[in-house]
Amino acid sequence: MEPSKTIQLLWDRMHARDWAGVGALLADDVTVDWPVSGERIRGRENYVRINAEYPEGWSIKVLRIVASGDEVVSEVEVPHDSMGTHRVVSFWRVRDGLITEGREYWTELGADPSPEWRAPYVERL
Repeated sequence: MEPSKTIQLLWDRMHARDWAGVGALLADDVTVDWPVSGERIRGRENYVRINAEYPEGWSIKVLRIVASGDEVVSEVEVPHDSMGTHRVVSFWRVRDGLITEGREYWTELGADPSPEWRAPYVERL
């Protein structure tokens, strides 16, 4: 399977809460880093559980997936009923159809407001 398809399936299965299906895409010894919160997740079961136990009320919209060889970058939007909208950019490594490594940068929209001094140089999104 193409690495980009593996990552598309990851997000599709997460959105569907298909936790066994998510696990089937991960190497046993997968590691996923979350640098913003300073955390490393080791192992398939830990990655599945941390996502399965996240408070309900969310959905996933894939914005883009870009692949080169076994490296894949994805950008998704995750609106949550009570926690606001998050964006995540993820850098994945996929080997033999399994995700072996990840680095995910999660942020909440509006969490890093633009300072006034930049106003003359930018357009608001």
